[in-house]
Amino acid sequence: MVIKSVGVLSLAKMLGAVYGAIGLIGGLIVSLIAMFGGFAAAQSDMGAGGAMMGGMLGVGAVILFPLLYGAMGFIGGALTAVIYNVFAGIAGGIEIHVQQSPGAGASSFSTSA
Repeated sequence: MVIKSVGVLSLAKMLGAVYGAIGLIGGLIVSLIAMFGGFAAAQSDMGAGGAMMGGMLGVGAVILFPLLYGAMGFIGGALTAVIYNVFAGIAGGIEIHVQQSPGAGASSFSTSA
């Protein structure tokens, strides 16, 4: 079996979702760090202003990181698919070998009307 082409929109959507999830994880980590920084700022000379800045940075990271990472993943996925399709047309694609696992051939679903 040879992969001759990749759906551009399909790969773009998939990588956009994956990178969006990675951005959410990164945003949560930055948010936690900002929260601890805000607590430290509240105890220092900066007072409530520093704590508020830490909170705003944390909330901004949770919102912006997934959006930015998702958009970059979508664009990167589309470009990757286009480039792959061009080179697959020249080189012939990627050959893969698949094997059906034992017992997976028969369908166990039944339909009743």
